[in-house]
Amino acid sequence: QVQLVESGGGLVQAGGSLRLSCAASGRTFSRYAMGWFRQAPGKERVFVVAITASGIGRRYADSVKGRFTISRDNAKNTVYLQMNNLKPEDTAVYYCAAVLDPYGDNPSYISDEYDYWGQGTQVTVSS
Repeated sequence: QVQLVESGGGLVQAGGSLRLSCAASGRTFSRYAMGWFRQAPGKERVFVVAITASGIGRRYADSVKGRFTISRDNAKNTVYLQMNNLKPEDTAVYYCAAVLDPYGDNPSYISDEYDYWGQGTQVTVSS
């Protein structure tokens, strides 16, 4: 079992930055690929970014490439999402998710493949 707790959300003006954190319980965090997904009001949850267990492989949604960066610290059981140049359309609840990593260097963007989810953290970007 893995428990995930997100933090770092908040209200920011367009062009600003936020860093989200996702702290994981358990001693096997380094075996899990981690993903971030988001859900805007009235919309489906969509993929944002993912990272392999090793931290070598990353995958980004086109909408966030060049603005968002995912990283992880396996010693701290934590994955981070640095979000720069935020836009109003980035407003959503952001969820982190975990799955045992069979992906090599190419983590999954498919939410159904992730087994564990956090409760989410709200990010609001004002124009």
